Amino acid sequence: MITPDRQKKTNDIRNLLLIWCFSVLFSSCNTGHSDASSALDLSGKWTFRIDSTDVGTGQQWFKQEFEDIVTLPGSMTTNGKGNDIGLSTPWTGSFLDSSYFKAPSYKKYRQAGNIKVPFWLQPEKYYKGVAWYQKQIEIPSDWKGKSLEFKIERGHWETTVWLDDQLLGTENSLGTPQVFELPENLAPGTYTLSVKVDNRVKDIDVGINSHSISDHTQSNWNGMVGELSITAKPLVHIEKMALYPDIEKKEVNVKLVIANGSGGAQTVKALFKVTGEEENLPEKEAEIKLEKGENSFDLNYDMGDSPVLWDEFTPNLYEMSVQLQGTDFEDARKAQFGMRKFATNGSQLTINNRLTFMRGTLECAIFPKTGYPPTDKEEWKRIINVCKSFGLNHMRFHSWCPPEAAFDAADELGFYFQVECSSWANFSTAIGDGSPLDTYIMEESERIIEAYGNHPSFCFMAYGNEPGGEHHKEYLRNFVEYWKTKDPRRLYTTAAGWPVIDQNDFNSTSDPRIQGWGQGLNSIINKEAPSTDYDWSAITSQWEQPTISHEIGQWCVYPNFEEMSKYTGVLKPKNFEIFKDRLYENGLDGMEKDFLMASGKLQALCYKADIEAALRTPGFGGFQLLDLHDFPGQGTALVGVLDPFWEEKGYITAEEYSRFCNATVPLVRLSRRVFVNNESFDAEVEIAHFGEETLKAVVPEWKIKHSNGETFARGNLPETDIPLGNGISLGEIHHSLSGIQEPEMLTLEVSVNDFVNSWPVWVYPEKQDIPGENKVRIARQLGAKEKKYLEGGGTLLLSLPKGSLKDEAGGDIAIGFSSIFWNTAWTNGQAPHTLGILCDPEHPAFAYFPTQNHSNWQWWDAMSHSNAIRLDHLSDGIKPVLRVIDDWFTSESLGLLVEGKVGKGKLLISGIDLLKDQQHRPEARQLLYSLERYMNSNAFNPETQLTFDKVKSILK
Repeated sequence: MITPDRQKKTNDIRNLLLIWCFSVLFSSCNTGHSDASSALDLSGKWTFRIDSTDVGTGQQWFKQEFEDIVTLPGSMTTNGKGNDIGLSTPWTGSFLDSSYFKAPSYKKYRQAGNIKVPFWLQPEKYYKGVAWYQKQIEIPSDWKGKSLEFKIERGHWETTVWLDDQLLGTENSLGTPQVFELPENLAPGTYTLSVKVDNRVKDIDVGINSHSISDHTQSNWNGMVGELSITAKPLVHIEKMALYPDIEKKEVNVKLVIANGSGGAQTVKALFKVTGEEENLPEKEAEIKLEKGENSFDLNYDMGDSPVLWDEFTPNLYEMSVQLQGTDFEDARKAQFGMRKFATNGSQLTINNRLTFMRGTLECAIFPKTGYPPTDKEEWKRIINVCKSFGLNHMRFHSWCPPEAAFDAADELGFYFQVECSSWANFSTAIGDGSPLDTYIMEESERIIEAYGNHPSFCFMAYGNEPGGEHHKEYLRNFVEYWKTKDPRRLYTTAAGWPVIDQNDFNSTSDPRIQGWGQGLNSIINKEAPSTDYDWSAITSQWEQPTISHEIGQWCVYPNFEEMSKYTGVLKPKNFEIFKDRLYENGLDGMEKDFLMASGKLQALCYKADIEAALRTPGFGGFQLLDLHDFPGQGTALVGVLDPFWEEKGYITAEEYSRFCNATVPLVRLSRRVFVNNESFDAEVEIAHFGEETLKAVVPEWKIKHSNGETFARGNLPETDIPLGNGISLGEIHHSLSGIQEPEMLTLEVSVNDFVNSWPVWVYPEKQDIPGENKVRIARQLGAKEKKYLEGGGTLLLSLPKGSLKDEAGGDIAIGFSSIFWNTAWTNGQAPHTLGILCDPEHPAFAYFPTQNHSNWQWWDAMSHSNAIRLDHLSDGIKPVLRVIDDWFTSESLGLLVEGKVGKGKLLISGIDLLKDQQHRPEARQLLYSLERYMNSNAFNPETQLTFDKVKSILK
């Protein structure tokens, strides 16, 4: 006889065993089904055949055997298959070599016009068309009566599959796995699996520059990567599982689609279980009545009294496991999720009802070693950790969608993703005009959300980048409205770049940035004297919804030729080889490292200005950089402080960058950067704070430090609590500069707890006299009296008015303060064409004009009133006192301050106009003073002999 106590103990043991079995079962499964023994791994050797004329289907190649061998996962390029690349290829058209830049071609380039120089990374092999892959598979006997599916995690692009001679279908998703159902009741035995892959753009044209297919970045590869498998599932199985967390109700809504491929209707049991870092939550059981075919089922799962939330600071994750049990089958599925709510509050974004601010970068499918994106989580964790170390909290996938591993990594690390539906319908195609692309985008969005919608890191979605076409607005409005209604787990916008703004959750616009396409020297950074007291309120006030600034930055740096050794994979830096050749042809070999480091400091300065302007803007939603790392396409856009491998270049560290790009950043508003010592230093201090919580009882500190690190002045601002948000005033700084007697660069530093930011400023004496006799004569042009003066042994400073050089001597070089924007090739020659200055700070010419070896804000005035002199028009090999770094496409030897002997005299040519409107230009006055002191000293002893006529010949 079984007693009640004994029965209870038996039931307890049975339940414990059942839970243990479930835990083992669940631990062996991924987001698909649980039984690891029910999956056949197809990675390894496949046979292969190129079908360049696309005759394989008609000739039934699926019935034939192939002789060539490739290894998958992989592409044709990783397997060394395809056509050799030459100077003329179907990939780039005419691939230009360095002869393009020899005169008069460089002159044509300077004028730019409609020239598009097709420089980007180059594969050794390239193929666009049809290729076939084939493998023998063995269906085991215990798979009888199972539902079988063949999965290609990422195929590129259109994939058609046969099992022996039976067509399984065609798939063309660029952003999700391609899955093919095998025939029902497949008998055990050996079969031939044939896969036809076609990477041509055909009736579905997502846009030639879309990073889902573009040769500019990942390359338009042909192959299959990631998981390749055949999986056996019960005839009754969970086909789909979507999880909808609700942090207010403290529950998660589970939506299941259950496929019933058995004989008829039946009732099954479902066991729901959530596990997390804290104590496991109770199981929930349900009975589900199934009809034949697909069945939908919903259940609300109670997450307890205090579920932990997911965000960038605390990426707490849960796992939902669902077990189905019938009379003769079991099936299980699990999915990772986070309790989080991404939403809007007026013009700002919120995470879990707390204000947040997007600090993002783009990912444009830049993977030079493989030519396609990684599908392993560890590599994505490496990339995301790099981004987080630079103070970023999100990534926009420009016109493509990453694989599952990227979402898994972002979930674990607390990183936000903006995903796009594989399209950039602007240059070669249009959206909304009734073409097959319209249907494809909707289908692709459905696939993406089905595949990745449970991931808490999946926070934003757009159709793609910068739409084109006459009817795109209505189409994209409908796109956003459809998804906002169907799936509110994330925010939606019509498109990145120039959106339709009436239905958007958030607004993606290219307006708020300090330099944009077409602005050139009329942008804030080049036209307006340096300050930090501007923001984008006038722009963002146009819209009610949050604004995320589109593709800010785009500031370039000189190529890092040491980086070339890293290209050990399929894509090679042939563009760098040409740039290096040009540098050497101009006799500048050995200067490349100096050019990189000096231009890099200017690039970082420009990014700091851009990011701080965004952080200063009250009610702003955030920004997306283009880019934290280099973009190797579109003429080579060296816009990253990191290289394409996400590694530092040596001129700014993550620690330095994250001082001005972070969740919490002290800020100041300065009306100018340059002062004279009879003035007061005035600054308004504020903060952008989007941290985890309010900062309590904070006492902000400020210091003004000398260049040697010693403190000139310091103070505290009033104690305060700092709420979440930006535009939060902390107080003001007012301090007399009368104690500064020598020209100096000072540094203002503001600290708020552990958050520190700093800004250089320059102070010059109000009055300075040349000691003794000033023997320097200043001229603005060369004439007979200047010739006579020089030939008689005089000392002459030639201060050239802007625009006084002949074009061939440098007068056509568009010089400005900022770094090059994107690159001059792809922007039709947008100014500036230069990358800042390079000098020796210890040179006696700068003894009274404090400088580093690179551009900083005190050089803005000089660069705004200057002519870049082509030094080869003066003398071969002449070395300037002050050099300008030229565009890497042309790499001319350029100078702003050049000295030489003329007859018995000594000449210093200043491409900077030091005299015009001098009373309003303290930098010009100070530089002139420093140069005069130098020219009156014994240190001024030029080595290069110049003729008067040679110098005069460069002038208009």
